[in-house]
Amino acid sequence: MTGKAFLDDVDRQFNSAAQHVTMQDGLSEKIRVCNATYVVRFGVRLRGRMQTFTGWRAVHSTHVSPAKGGIRYASNTDQEEVEALAALMTYKCALMGLPFGGSKGALRIDPREWTTEELEKITRRFTQELARHGFLSPSQNVPAPDMGTNERTMIWMTDEYRRWAPTDINAFACVTGKPLAAGGIDGRVEATGRGVQYAIQEFFRSPADVTASGLSEGLENKRVIIQGLGNVGYHAASFLSQEDGCKIIGIIERDGAVYSPDGLDVEAVKRHITETGGVTGFAGADVIADGSSLITEDCDIFIPAAMEGVINDQNAPHIKAKLVVEAANGPTTFEGDRILRERGITVLPDLYVNAGGVVVSYFEWVKNLTHIPFGLMERRHHETSHRMLAKSLEAMTGAQFPADTARAFLDGAREVDLVRSGLDEMMRGAYQEISEARRVGDELLDFRTAAFTIAIRRIVGAYEVIGL
Repeated sequence: MTGKAFLDDVDRQFNSAAQHVTMQDGLSEKIRVCNATYVVRFGVRLRGRMQTFTGWRAVHSTHVSPAKGGIRYASNTDQEEVEALAALMTYKCALMGLPFGGSKGALRIDPREWTTEELEKITRRFTQELARHGFLSPSQNVPAPDMGTNERTMIWMTDEYRRWAPTDINAFACVTGKPLAAGGIDGRVEATGRGVQYAIQEFFRSPADVTASGLSEGLENKRVIIQGLGNVGYHAASFLSQEDGCKIIGIIERDGAVYSPDGLDVEAVKRHITETGGVTGFAGADVIADGSSLITEDCDIFIPAAMEGVINDQNAPHIKAKLVVEAANGPTTFEGDRILRERGITVLPDLYVNAGGVVVSYFEWVKNLTHIPFGLMERRHHETSHRMLAKSLEAMTGAQFPADTARAFLDGAREVDLVRSGLDEMMRGAYQEISEARRVGDELLDFRTAAFTIAIRRIVGAYEVIGL
């Protein structure tokens, strides 16, 4: 899927939802278009010669500030893809009620072709360009990891920004997704995958939605196929299988797929991919060379967790999953989505499903601005109070507090507990808002259109209160 096709699809999704929102003439176009895109070409002397790299940072909207969005390193990225992802970030942040506009960045590079030392030099040089032109700062533009980048990339950027702005006391808030030892927050690495789990759990707490999808109640033994076992796909698969009793029957990767109707050992598959670079040669399950064929395999839940446009007008007519959960950005094309709707297949959209990453990034940003960890002032107070309550109950009843629940009740909440609690609350709240927004008179909107209408209304409201 080309970047232009991706951007066109995002615009069509926006326009489809915007017709349900009342706003002044011309404002729809203002919201839809990208505010600014910075294109940078810089050189780094590596391997005995000057290497030139091309990168982008798009700011889709600053109706609130700062703008927020990841930076990806990929050899096939382009400006249109970056602008499409920036637009999705605007709508995603608005849907979740976060105080961020939308932004996205990319560097056209295959990180597998460069050593760690070379990637550091490239990243630091890219950071200098972004900071110099106002596309990196705690108050204006805050990146995070994305495809091809990680915690290490973020700390390189943070350190370079601190050198560039040594008097900025909030410098650690210039990016999120940092290591814990460098201003990160516990639970950020798992955040997007955890959010996918919470989104699915909330769907299954809604009997009417489950019935409408043709699924039976409860997550236990639901058959799940996941496309992409990167950070998001791995955590989603791990949580769903270990905590909710789902059967991960298929995992699709670049070099093929693994399939077992009895369920896969997600940890074993992940270890194999880490050691060998793919699923080829994995023992204990069927290895399928044409991984894309598994997209249309019979299952209860299909989770695309990698690239854009994997569900399209070619394979959408053959999708057998009853529920598609978009863990990736833009995994379903506009036409593919239309076909799934016409076939009665429920789609939980990326706008909502993969918002866990930016929600926990928001928590990290707040932590960096306040310069204090979450729970520091309350944990021991709550622990003491709970222990006093437990002793009182024991004294009144003559029974000992149950050992299997004692630790969870008596110990004060750790930072990761608070992060998960906050994320769960926001995912639940957003789902309920989407459910309410789906009902327009006698019409029942699909989840994607309803999510977009919530986001657009909030952006319209932000513009109206400042007089635009």
